[in-house]
Amino acid sequence: MTNLSGTQPTAKLQKNLVLWHIIIIGLAYIQPLTLFDTFGLVSERSGGHVPTSYIFALVAILLTSISYGHMIRRYPSSGSAYTYAQKSIHPNVGFMVGWSSWLDYLLSPLVNIILADIYLRALFPEVNNWIWVIGLTVLMTVINLFGARFVARFNSTIVVIQLGVIFYFVYQVYILLTQGVYADGTLNPDKAELWSLAPFWNEMTSVGALIAGATVLCFSFTGFDALSSLAEETKDAEKTLPRAIFTTALVAGIIFIVSTYFIQLYFPSNPSTYFNPLDESQPVMVAAIGSLAFKTMVLYFAVVAVMASGISAHAGVSRLMYVMGRDGVINKKLFGHISPRLHTPTYNILIVGVVALSAGFLDLEHIVNLISFGALTAFSFVNFSVISRYALRDGKNKTPKDIISYIIIPTLGFASVFMMWLEIDKLALQIGLAWAVIGVGYLAYKTKGFKYNAPQHNEFDDRH
Repeated sequence: MTNLSGTQPTAKLQKNLVLWHIIIIGLAYIQPLTLFDTFGLVSERSGGHVPTSYIFALVAILLTSISYGHMIRRYPSSGSAYTYAQKSIHPNVGFMVGWSSWLDYLLSPLVNIILADIYLRALFPEVNNWIWVIGLTVLMTVINLFGARFVARFNSTIVVIQLGVIFYFVYQVYILLTQGVYADGTLNPDKAELWSLAPFWNEMTSVGALIAGATVLCFSFTGFDALSSLAEETKDAEKTLPRAIFTTALVAGIIFIVSTYFIQLYFPSNPSTYFNPLDESQPVMVAAIGSLAFKTMVLYFAVVAVMASGISAHAGVSRLMYVMGRDGVINKKLFGHISPRLHTPTYNILIVGVVALSAGFLDLEHIVNLISFGALTAFSFVNFSVISRYALRDGKNKTPKDIISYIIIPTLGFASVFMMWLEIDKLALQIGLAWAVIGVGYLAYKTKGFKYNAPQHNEFDDRH
């Protein structure tokens, strides 16, 4: 089809997502079953207080989700934190936020490939793991080629089943605890402590350890911010996305806190007592609770669940790359391409699929730490963007409502994120900073030694 000038119309992303689509994609991206996969790592870092680390993380996430909501209303773009910092602070700052977020988003699909590989090796130890890595990557890529609405439909059933598996698992733990049984042995039922503050706090608890655990758990919540990358495919995005982001984070947080409370009671000792290695805790936990048949069933489903999360992660990073390509800060013909037939950024989807193959060489702990670096960068600058855009540029700093909305809440959001910055893994910090240095070098090249601002797409009017 051609327009009046006789030229082919430019292909665009299609607005066909509604509230439930977004929440489902968000929960699939977050993948509630990851609470089993990260439990061993976080239990070690938090000193046996996983639910408290989830509370710390949830507070930071909810405060930041409010900032995301403000920015989405102003800039309903697939660029997420990249676009917000670009338009509200400075184009060069936006580029660096996008560059750091790219590290976060690009690695997220790898986590799901690694997890699926762990589960499948537990089921089929004799099969070469590269068969799983290649096969799952191809599946994830093909599904994404057919668009975000297809992704939402694929994920909806999987999310419901995930919640059912978690409920059943926690219920079984609850029954064991009422009988005075826990992972270290059998207790006298009369002395079983079913309701206890021990999973949350004791006299040996360190706030630094709790925050260190929360820093890892930023990975568990990364799906909530990735939803903003679907702005250009969402109907009434200014209203729908803020509600979807906050709701997704809150629902996931409640599930994580309640579930890990009972799990922490059941696994009260040093996590290395139960899990070796610590980042392969799910197969052990499932085997400890149910029969071999139950373990097998859950592992099979867990493979499907992590693929749902990987598909959502794949969608998010391909949209970020599209916006950066459309702006021209990275190659426009390659990264800014939208398929006229599928209405998806097909080149980006294929590139992410190729990168996902590197999952065969990497381990879960290091990838999770690197994702946390990118996530914390994005969270920090989204909070800064609210202050810069609304309080400083727009002058909304005079009424109590404006001060609370555009100064106090984003400042508290940044402060909670900053506490996690202090506890970030050192290797992840070094690699993240090295990635940032490469980004600065590329930006210097792109702007001819910073003589010009990074290019940007003039989609929004700052007089809005």
